[in-house]
Amino acid sequence: METFNIENEEFSILKNYGEVLTDKEYITDPAIAREKEIKEMILVLLTPEKGALLTGKPGIGKTAIVEGLAYRINKKLVPEALYGWRIIKINMTSLMGSGNSRNDNRVEILIKELKQTEKTIIFIDEVHLLINRSADSGVDFANMLKPALDRGTVKMIGATTTEEYETYILRDRAFNRRFQKIEVEEADGPTTVKICMGTLPKIEKQIGVKVDYTDFVKERIIKFIVDMTSEYKRIYEVGNRYPDISLTVIANALSYALFDNQKTATIKHFYKAIVNARNIYEDAKKKDIIKFKEDFKDLIEEENVDLKDIK
Repeated sequence: METFNIENEEFSILKNYGEVLTDKEYITDPAIAREKEIKEMILVLLTPEKGALLTGKPGIGKTAIVEGLAYRINKKLVPEALYGWRIIKINMTSLMGSGNSRNDNRVEILIKELKQTEKTIIFIDEVHLLINRSADSGVDFANMLKPALDRGTVKMIGATTTEEYETYILRDRAFNRRFQKIEVEEADGPTTVKICMGTLPKIEKQIGVKVDYTDFVKERIIKFIVDMTSEYKRIYEVGNRYPDISLTVIANALSYALFDNQKTATIKHFYKAIVNARNIYEDAKKKDIIKFKEDFKDLIEEENVDLKDIK
């Protein structure tokens, strides 16, 4: 890949600020139960001169959907027209930084580099930053991307929250025309249970702790966590949404096991994670703690766990 000179140094934006999602090793499908959104995204990417724009609330898995496409490209579970394409996630927050001329230059270098690039999909999370920075600097970065995208050898996926889409992108008609919006809805409870069950092996590998229960018991525990993190139990506009808020509680349980120098998470560790769960109203949490002791009385007795002093 050709590099460009920045302050007398050979410098590649794609290498220094990009993560090649199609090169990652995925333990499980990152986008479980998101076939509809992935299909919509593929159809947009197959359309000339159009990019896909994922919008939705924070914590609902927009990035996971893009990783799911990367996973499917690796497995050749996509139309042949996308075989061999790379997806590169660009860290625009680091790239654009505080908005000095050096950072402006980096964006220009990225655009030059993209002109030399083939069969690449760039993914920009917080894509509204392109418009914000354009307004601050007087440089239309979004428009500068257009020649590279028009060639058809580079395509783009953006992601932003619904609020930021309405505040920034919707007002910029020229930018908005280049994208087809894909609204990502928050998963419902049963779908979130399915996502958490499918994501558990990834969390186990990342933390280095196993959940050594049968799938039936794992599902009981995960369903409880999903129920206790439902919409009206979350602290308003503080907690994330499904599935992120539920996955955080699960990951915390495994972290408690690691803290105890144990390689297996037990019911005690899930209890700790629930007791210390943030972003859940205290009144709702107190009721769920009582319910947890009742629902999992069999495991608590079987594992001879005293929950009295656990905090």
